[in-house]
Amino acid sequence: MYKQFYRRFLTANASKQHYTCHSHYYWPDVTRDAMLEYWEDSARYVDDKWTHIFSHAVPQVQKEISGILNTGMPEQIVFAPNTHELVARLLSCLDFSAQPAILSTDSEFHSFNRQINRLNETGAITFEQVATQPFDTFTTRFIDAIKKRRWDMIFLSQVFFNSGYSVSQLDQIVEAADNAQTLIVIDGYHGFMAMPTDLSRLAHRVFYLGGGYKYAQAGEGVCFAHVPKACKQRPVYTGWFAEFGELHEPRSDQVNYAADGMRFAGATMDFCALYRLRAVLSLFREHEITVDKIYAHVKAIQAHFLTHLDAQNHPLLNRDNLMVDDPDACGHFLTFNLPDEHITEMLAQFLRSHHILTDYRGNRLRFGFGLYHDAEDIDLACLKHE
Repeated sequence: MYKQFYRRFLTANASKQHYTCHSHYYWPDVTRDAMLEYWEDSARYVDDKWTHIFSHAVPQVQKEISGILNTGMPEQIVFAPNTHELVARLLSCLDFSAQPAILSTDSEFHSFNRQINRLNETGAITFEQVATQPFDTFTTRFIDAIKKRRWDMIFLSQVFFNSGYSVSQLDQIVEAADNAQTLIVIDGYHGFMAMPTDLSRLAHRVFYLGGGYKYAQAGEGVCFAHVPKACKQRPVYTGWFAEFGELHEPRSDQVNYAADGMRFAGATMDFCALYRLRAVLSLFREHEITVDKIYAHVKAIQAHFLTHLDAQNHPLLNRDNLMVDDPDACGHFLTFNLPDEHITEMLAQFLRSHHILTDYRGNRLRFGFGLYHDAEDIDLACLKHE
């Protein structure tokens, strides 16, 4: 039903079973036209390109994202080329002369994890990680950690990249952080356009990060943050886009910031990726492809996949080794916890030799699923002979 939107990528990979869409999602065909449209607009507007982009493309995508997340605040969406830039900008709001205290988990993606661990090496911060496993007690343990002391920043993922576990009690976690000065950041990269997400109760309080590379299917180069409406933070790491609407104002002794989410903007970036994202979100809206429908489709494909896997009786790839065996608590990929990294790499290479594309993190092998998968695409017969 949905394959019609991915003809070019599917044709280019006709012999492959692509199970890495949690990392590199196929792009819908409309993204190619979007790239050409960006070129045409660049030629047409030249010096006026930024004015055109910020008065048309940016508000359109802000509106789409705000609607998907139900924030009711499209003007609070700000864009950047990657989430690391947004993470760095958020960190620059903290007072490092007072050794800020940061709480997170042991399962955050590299854009945060590498940066925060490097800061921790310098002694510039106080940093605590809560183990995500066991999953059934994670929320309780994380809330206990929140209440233990005053935190300057709390950072956690909506869906953890190294397991697929989805945090269903974000409301309770946010409510537990009762200090209004604490920056609460939710990394929604594995949630946006994958998990039905309603931020209406949290939008006034949290920063929510997402991007186009995975389930938004627009490729690299476009990420975003939802910024709480009442936020008055003045990031030290800042660029000229952060006062784009005020560039005509007289210069003052104090650095000015936009009154909305643009205060967290950076500087000149390639907006081709934003055009691609606009094309994908417009396509979904026109064809009434909601996140609820995407979620239902993926869950059905995951169930078909596991049924096929059951028939192979593989000693490693089986339900017993699933990190998250509850489909309602799992994102759009299945993660198998294998004995060691060497075995995991060998198994991934074996699958690749049979045109089954997966990826792995350490000893965890991941299978992702998307809209361009159908039940009849699944063929795991090679595991019988492995």
